[in-house]
Amino acid sequence: MTNRHATILHRLIAPGLGASRADALLDTMVVHPALLGATGDKASRALVAQALNMLLFADLLDRVPAAAAYVAGRIAAGGTVFHDHGAVRTVAIAGQGALPGGEAAILRILEPLGYARAGHYPLDRLKMTGRSYAQKDLPEDIAQFFISELHPERFGPDFEAVVRRVTGTARDPLTPAAVDALARLAAEGTLPVAEAAAILPVLVGCFDRQHDIPALGDYEALKAASAEMAWIATEGNAFNHATDRVADVDALAAAERAAGRPIKDKVEVSGSGRVRQTAYRAAEVARDFRLPDGGVISRVVPGSFYEFITRDPLPDAAAVEAGRRLDLGFDSSNAQGIFKMTTAA
Repeated sequence: MTNRHATILHRLIAPGLGASRADALLDTMVVHPALLGATGDKASRALVAQALNMLLFADLLDRVPAAAAYVAGRIAAGGTVFHDHGAVRTVAIAGQGALPGGEAAILRILEPLGYARAGHYPLDRLKMTGRSYAQKDLPEDIAQFFISELHPERFGPDFEAVVRRVTGTARDPLTPAAVDALARLAAEGTLPVAEAAAILPVLVGCFDRQHDIPALGDYEALKAASAEMAWIATEGNAFNHATDRVADVDALAAAERAAGRPIKDKVEVSGSGRVRQTAYRAAEVARDFRLPDGGVISRVVPGSFYEFITRDPLPDAAAVEAGRRLDLGFDSSNAQGIFKMTTAA
């Protein structure tokens, strides 16, 4: 039997979490056996992708009390969670300080880890575009990313000017060493385990707010036009939500509602009927804002949240064509319904 602490995955996540929390996370999350038991001195892109997702999942649990309570309850009952996808919001605008515009800031990390675009979803009511990215080696087993881009120009020049003012101070957390390592991972498909472990905290740091705290007046102006852009102003590129893939989201939603937990009233159903989603309301978080006199004030705003999804199998012909069993797609209507979870705390 392999010593868990000798596995590559444990060696990748333990430096950021500590050995005991890494153990707990490996007990909590469903991980493909080929990744869970892998040993050696080289980390494949799939292993680095899995480790990044686990670290981002742990970060979300730290920021969303309802999610942490749900996961703790699952573990206490002898269950596990299957992280289906994480969502990230971006702004499709050039000149965000040192950051690339829109989803490019995230794709430069995901593509070397083996991610490729899987779907395109207009979110016209929100003046956004969503795109999903699946990991090519294990698309059903490693969490997808749903990356949305907000289009400021669709709101008008005054709104766009505020967006530029808020995001213009952004710093780029991706270090030259991480850029070099990602390039080699993209070219060769593996990295030495020690090097992969060293860059993972840098990669995790890219999923955060990179710009300075916004002015309160700017935040209020953004919020009046777009709850999504107001959320980006305070939370940046943090995981907007993480998602548990469950067998029956309708039954889970009914049970959570009966228990008085903060779950939305409606289960969103895709046009195909094969993808059903619901979520907890966003956590309430205190964030600082700059005042005109140079002072700082704190306000409670919507933070991140936790989602639940059920994916039914594809029809036989579609499954053969796609080379997979489950419907891994998303739905524009579903996404826009789920996005409402951060409209108000």
